[in-house]
Amino acid sequence: MKPTILTRFFIAFIILIVLSPVTTVAQDKGEKPLYSTSPNMPRHYANRVAKFESEPIVKGKILFLGNSITEGTNWRELLGDDSVINRGIGGDVSFGILDRLDDVIARKPQKVFLLIGINDLAQHIPDEVIAENCKKIVERIQKESPETNVYMQSVLPVNPNLPRFPKNYDLQEQVIATNKYLKKVAKKIKCPYIDIFSVFLNEEKLLNPKYTREGLHLNAEGYKVWVEFLKDKNYL
Repeated sequence: MKPTILTRFFIAFIILIVLSPVTTVAQDKGEKPLYSTSPNMPRHYANRVAKFESEPIVKGKILFLGNSITEGTNWRELLGDDSVINRGIGGDVSFGILDRLDDVIARKPQKVFLLIGINDLAQHIPDEVIAENCKKIVERIQKESPETNVYMQSVLPVNPNLPRFPKNYDLQEQVIATNKYLKKVAKKIKCPYIDIFSVFLNEEKLLNPKYTREGLHLNAEGYKVWVEFLKDKNYL
């Protein structure tokens, strides 16, 4: 018998508990996220969160929220704006974002650009769960910081044909499926959905080698293309 989505998710969740000493099951009647920290890079996650919490609260700024793809550039330099806030953490998943939203909301940003999901997929978290978590992230920001404009961005493509590509991220089909869920969820909650997946495709429908270091993360040229796209579409 083919296992159901719920069964596959339950198995993946049990594996995460066994493999990650920092993974904790939610308490308080299930109202908290399933993880208290990212299951991929717990020390880095903790160090980044501590750094965020030590920074003074400055409100009304542009904030980029996500994983290593968000963390991996200097957004202030790219945008020519010293007030831009980078809230990317390498290895983070959608549950980790949910767990650290207090810092984001406290800053009452003008705009939040959310990009999360590829690490979730690598951890075998179903695309429906990723989309639901993104929905929760957006809805909480909308509720507790109603002046903030939140943008849900698609997960980026990958390119497994390049040297040094981490093979456990060979998930292009899953990325496409997840993006469909994200677009549907974004429409349901009236959150702008930004398709940056298509921006980075080459003729083979994979992440263009011009814009990536190893088929997963962007290089400097890739970040420039990302920013120019956001500007061209009047998101920035």
